Amino acid sequence: MSASATFSVALANETATSNLMADLALLVGPGDVITLSGDLGAGKTAAARAMIRYLAGDDALEVPSPTFTLAQIYDQPFPIVHADLYRINDASELEEIGLSPLPEGTLALIEWPERAPDALPHDRIDIAFSHRSALGSNARAAEFTGYGKGAALVERLRALRKFLDASGHSGSKRERMAGDASTRSYARLIRDDGVFILMNSPKRPDGAAIYGGKPYSAVVHLAEDVKPFVAICNGLRTRGFSAPVIHHTDLDEGFLVTEDFGTTGVIEGDPPRPIAARYEAATDLLAALHREPLPETLPLTAELTYAIPVFDTDALLTEASLMLDWYLPDRGAEATGDLRAEFNAMWRDLLAGPAAAPKTWVLRDFHSPNLIWLGDREGFARLGIIDFQDTVLGSPAYDLASLLQDARIDVPEQLELALLTQYIKARRAADEGFDAAGFAGFYAIMSAQRNTKLLGIFARLNRRDGKPQYLRHQPRIWTYLNRSLAHPALSRIRDWYAANVPPPVP
Repeated sequence: MSASATFSVALANETATSNLMADLALLVGPGDVITLSGDLGAGKTAAARAMIRYLAGDDALEVPSPTFTLAQIYDQPFPIVHADLYRINDASELEEIGLSPLPEGTLALIEWPERAPDALPHDRIDIAFSHRSALGSNARAAEFTGYGKGAALVERLRALRKFLDASGHSGSKRERMAGDASTRSYARLIRDDGVFILMNSPKRPDGAAIYGGKPYSAVVHLAEDVKPFVAICNGLRTRGFSAPVIHHTDLDEGFLVTEDFGTTGVIEGDPPRPIAARYEAATDLLAALHREPLPETLPLTAELTYAIPVFDTDALLTEASLMLDWYLPDRGAEATGDLRAEFNAMWRDLLAGPAAAPKTWVLRDFHSPNLIWLGDREGFARLGIIDFQDTVLGSPAYDLASLLQDARIDVPEQLELALLTQYIKARRAADEGFDAAGFAGFYAIMSAQRNTKLLGIFARLNRRDGKPQYLRHQPRIWTYLNRSLAHPALSRIRDWYAANVPPPVP
């Protein structure tokens, strides 16, 4: 049987309970099971209510006790079931109310678990609440016990609470932030002297070791811990770019408290569209970054350095192959051995040019969700940059393609071409020898590679990770991909795609 982990927390009042449950909410997700036990009035429902409201981002959300309904269902930001087993006489009754087995892909909060102990999964977190009248009429204590997979979550909660206490944020109000496609999670920390960002970046590889004995993240050089973020952040700030100030770090556990850039972005409207002037500023920022000689190794601490990995052909090809692995099966097509061989040979030929060209920092996700407008700053410092922990050494065309073919919003082709021209002019102004035609070819190759990868990634996020919302972007990616494939240098692979890759479902 898996090991267990325990620790206790003293809670002076309901605010302390709310903060505790927000901290736990930062670490859990669909599939996790949390039980809440204790005497009547010990705070079980208050704790569940605090977590549900935090996850929903609504402090006023009505969260009634499920004593009489037995189970309440919530669907934000993912399915949550809040159950009360007090009126259950036998575990067999759980099947009648849809709690045996527990729904897949759902976070379960279960009060009075002792009424049906045999129905509970081994992998879970138990929270026992008790009164602590000696500390005040509203004081409680919460004792956590994690079993199986829950043990690691309890240990991480202990580490997070220790980090928040050391950074002076144990009493800060927590406010949930939407996550991204990674395993990281974020919260705003609000206190009298300002608003800060808490990053939870647990060390973990992306997937099983099925790529030549390595996980996907290792092959394509995705950050597996928080150290690359810190190194790149400091490297950007040293060069005058607006990456967030890092106030507190725990490099081993993967916790950071950083500057909050706010929420003013570079897009507007519904459906969202680019704000042209801000996209122009972002294009100028890339030109400024790419004309600088940039180091391949950065300081991390007084004793440690970080070597930026190279975005080599194998990494780029592995990314593109996600289309074969995930997208084609979704569209009812099969990637046979011959098709894979043709695909790999064509892409290796295409990628040889960018691989041999001078390299720069490729921030990798330089697009609208990760660009914050800082109107009170000057020049390219007006663009706050976040989410750059996957930075590699590669073609400068990659980040420009990320910006101008934004996977999440429609960038009109006329604006894309105007900004591509703006970038080339800026590079030529700094270097008369800059090869405009060669760069345009690399831009088409990098954008085609990126969009090929994204078709696969968004299919994988749906199938493997239960995130179907990303599928809505596939038709847009398909449009971008066909723009890129129109370049003469990609004529061979354009014909191959036309013959073998079906379009996405609208």
